[in-house]
Amino acid sequence: MIDPIDEAIARPPYLWGIVAGLAAFLLYAVTLAPTTAFWDTSEYIATAHTLGIPHPPGNPFFLAVAKTWSLLLAPTGLSVAVRINLFAAATSAAATGFFYLIAHRILVGIFDEPRFARIGALTSSLIGATAFTVWNQSNVNEKVYTLSVMIIAIVSWLSVRWHDRGDEPGTERYVLWAVFLLAIGSTSHMMSVLPAPAFLVLLVLTRPLRLMTLAFLGRAVLLGALGLSFNFLLPIRADLDPVINEGDPACASVAEAAASVFSRGNVGCPALNSTLTREQYQTPPVWQRKAPFSAQMATFMQYFEWQWARGLDASELPSSSRAPFMLLFLALGFAGLYATWVSDRTLFAYLAVLATTLTVGLVVYLNFKHGYSLHAELPPGDREVRERDYFYVATFSYWGCLSGIGLAWAWHTVAKGMGAEATRYRQTAPILLIALIPVGLNWAWASRSGDYAARDWAYDLLMSVEPYAVLFTNGDNDTFPLWYVQEVEGIRKDVTVIVGQYLYTSWYPRQLQELTRPGTQRTFDATSVPGLHEDRPAPTEPLTTIDPNVLDQVSTIRLPEDVTVAFPKLAVTYPSGMVLDRSQQIALRIINDSAVERPIYFSSSSGLMAQLGLDRWGVRHGLTTKLELRNLETDEHEGMIQGSPEYGGVWFDLEKSLKLYEEIYEYRGLRDRDIWADRSTTMMPFQFYVMALQLSDVAALDGRSPEFVQRLQDDAEAFQIVAAGGPRGAPKVQTP
Repeated sequence: MIDPIDEAIARPPYLWGIVAGLAAFLLYAVTLAPTTAFWDTSEYIATAHTLGIPHPPGNPFFLAVAKTWSLLLAPTGLSVAVRINLFAAATSAAATGFFYLIAHRILVGIFDEPRFARIGALTSSLIGATAFTVWNQSNVNEKVYTLSVMIIAIVSWLSVRWHDRGDEPGTERYVLWAVFLLAIGSTSHMMSVLPAPAFLVLLVLTRPLRLMTLAFLGRAVLLGALGLSFNFLLPIRADLDPVINEGDPACASVAEAAASVFSRGNVGCPALNSTLTREQYQTPPVWQRKAPFSAQMATFMQYFEWQWARGLDASELPSSSRAPFMLLFLALGFAGLYATWVSDRTLFAYLAVLATTLTVGLVVYLNFKHGYSLHAELPPGDREVRERDYFYVATFSYWGCLSGIGLAWAWHTVAKGMGAEATRYRQTAPILLIALIPVGLNWAWASRSGDYAARDWAYDLLMSVEPYAVLFTNGDNDTFPLWYVQEVEGIRKDVTVIVGQYLYTSWYPRQLQELTRPGTQRTFDATSVPGLHEDRPAPTEPLTTIDPNVLDQVSTIRLPEDVTVAFPKLAVTYPSGMVLDRSQQIALRIINDSAVERPIYFSSSSGLMAQLGLDRWGVRHGLTTKLELRNLETDEHEGMIQGSPEYGGVWFDLEKSLKLYEEIYEYRGLRDRDIWADRSTTMMPFQFYVMALQLSDVAALDGRSPEFVQRLQDDAEAFQIVAAGGPRGAPKVQTP
């Protein structure tokens, strides 16, 4: 009789692994986002589509494979966003398939019959695929991390194969493939190298002398260099000036670029070094803790608790209803490690080191501030700007795999104490239903089906502004979705979107100048929405005419005396002692140079507009606020109405705003949504709530019918419910 372990080594159940992966892919496809989403989703979809350069470290391997994937799916007729979202689904599903193979290899050392090992491995893949963050990150391409999870799973499987077959001629290829994947994966994100410590431990424990040859080491070095060479894509693309070119990592020579690429940003090309080392984020070394380690572990455990029963409580905070499931799957994961110890001690070493790296090691390395919701009482600068559970997507996928191994071991252990051998596994099989818990309790929260909120938010913002407008934004969520709508859907490319934070850099103001010069300024398509805006000629000058070298010299200043900045028909005086930083000064210069030919808008009157003291001249055009270059109190302002003081006293261009609100804007997922899972983005539906409420006020002041005013108020209430988390997603108010 053939030993089951020998059979698994000789013929791994690849077909079953494919089935497990396809099942996960189908689940992600059913719950797939139909378009873009908030945070980095739009940036990555747009840069993958245009082969632009996203924020550091630039992610060239992701860009190349995502673009290739998108081109291969183009004949299907699917939208670009769906194709790139399916890339996240496919890479995560592939990881599920490889984790299935690993779980099966462990379980054949536990079960007497191979079919039970296959069933146990299926439960393992199911749990890993449906952990909340894994699922939520696999049905939209918010980050580049599902590609890294796939690489972690493949490297782990290659490690298993080296352990099992390393005595056979030619099997050094498993190690070489792992080296290549770790290297090339690092050019997508450093998350890809997380299996490296476990991989090295396995190599030390398994035939290390076989690898200590010049031939092998030479091939390993060459493959590592080949993988790292993907970073050459960054200076090549930067030199071609794509519209999205963050960091502008162009280099003066190939030699300079090569020095940067192969030193990982330590020598060579300054701009490429800055991108590869993520210099703009000024991340401190890990020994300088941003928060106590205990607080960082508490946040990690908060995210761990979400994975298995997120839907039991709408609150992000630790919940007594979710806690039993957290403890269950925590115990099952440790049981999986114990089962691995029983099955194979060397593989236990690999899996245990990987588990340590992906948990405690990752918490130490990431070095986050206090948690976004766990420490909501702290000032914004002392806590993260959003939940960071997505950084642990590999952790939760892997722990789900371990939990499934542990569940299968528990099934085996219970069955051993039952009756006749022929029926005991069948009688105890209901224990495997535990694997369905994450499916049922995470579905509504992890699904992104029907979520058009980010796309419609961006579309509405762009449609609010006049031709060739300058639109100042404040951060990721009112910038990246606009990039997506412009670069992927081709809508309102004439609008110059300026995110204030990027004005601190040297490369961004230069790019804005180049993109708005005559000849490169993209034109307004008057046929896109007929009758909404009056057509106008393209500007004859870039948005600022100041010399780029002079722009580079702008830095933060404290005004020694009162300074008056004059715009057409208005002037603003900044008092002595006021601090104006680089971003504010450049923004003022852009406004001053552009105001005659380019309408100036802000996505919010409370951000940069208020900092510059310009909000008193703001007039709402729907969601946006236009800088009116006149005195609203004394100059003629036909069609503009000031709201009541109790509603903020905001000026509205009423006809323009109502046309936008009634005829142009789209509200899918903003006005009618059961669950708004990400509390850090509820400001988006909240802004629609404020707009509808203020519109109802100015409509009443203008003498519109009570029925119309009431409809606006009803809309405001619907937006408010969504902004609170939705009917099913709002945390319950605790009463004393």
